[in-house]
Amino acid sequence: MSNVETDPAALRCGTAVDGDRPATAPRVDVLSAREVPLGGPRALLVRRTLPQRARTLIGAWCFADHYGPVDAGATGMDVPPHPHTGLQTVSWLFSGEIEHRDSLGTHALVRPGEMNLMTGGYGIAHSEVSTPDTTVLHGVQLWVALPEEHRNAARDFQHHVPRPVRADGAEIKVFLGSLAGSTSPVRTFTPLLGAEIVLEPHATLTLSVDTDFEHGLLVDSGDVRLSGTPLRPAELGYVSCGTDTLTVANESGAPARTILLGGPPFEEEIVMWWNFIGRGHADIVRAREDWQAGSDRFGAVEGHPGRRLPAPALPNAVITPRGNPARR
Repeated sequence: MSNVETDPAALRCGTAVDGDRPATAPRVDVLSAREVPLGGPRALLVRRTLPQRARTLIGAWCFADHYGPVDAGATGMDVPPHPHTGLQTVSWLFSGEIEHRDSLGTHALVRPGEMNLMTGGYGIAHSEVSTPDTTVLHGVQLWVALPEEHRNAARDFQHHVPRPVRADGAEIKVFLGSLAGSTSPVRTFTPLLGAEIVLEPHATLTLSVDTDFEHGLLVDSGDVRLSGTPLRPAELGYVSCGTDTLTVANESGAPARTILLGGPPFEEEIVMWWNFIGRGHADIVRAREDWQAGSDRFGAVEGHPGRRLPAPALPNAVITPRGNPARR
């Protein structure tokens, strides 16, 4: 998905929450989302949790948009061909169907419970359109920053359908990394964890996790507690490295759905503007110039009936790199 904001704004800071947290539980910082309209008159409204001032990345996860459920007939997805550099995109749906086309020649569908991962290192272009049969559109769009040594990686596309794992009243689908005895075969350039966790009413699940990873739990639905800290829908609970277990509890009488993200801290500072990730202002300027000029750097997307998405104007200031705040 493209970040098609015409005037990107800084995200508000998250809040550390300690009330009702057991003394032995890890500290959980609660990051709130902001709403962003994507597109024109029929804009799809998304809830953006990453990046924000309080936290730029969780592992190499650098961007998290959460959208729906929305009536696709009134507010569908129609994102024209647009570029990416320096990242991988991860598409994960809860309901609906999206048609993906890219400049590798890939023509694929994004369906619930099936992950599509696209690598746009040096440059790639793609389009995303909800299919005519889609009535309700609901899911997440995630980006992963590529480390310096791989940020000019070749274009790539991977598709994976994880097998659900049952554990203590929960269903877990691991689309990246390893969790609960399930391991994804999908290739990434840094260690990552990505999983959908659906908890039955009043279920409590304790997961063993990598102590070298920091983690973020994004709540889609339900009244959830992460290691004792309450999280509302569209909030993300962040836990720093050093924790070997995470406990997720559903306190509601209906199923609760969450997305768990993780990875070792990404130590590099990045510049992220529009759909580009670089290491300095000059990287962004060059990528924008190449896209506007129709450079072979991004290739062409065949089969989409509309025009390419033009890049917005650059800000009247130097875009400075940033990383995460210092570890506590």
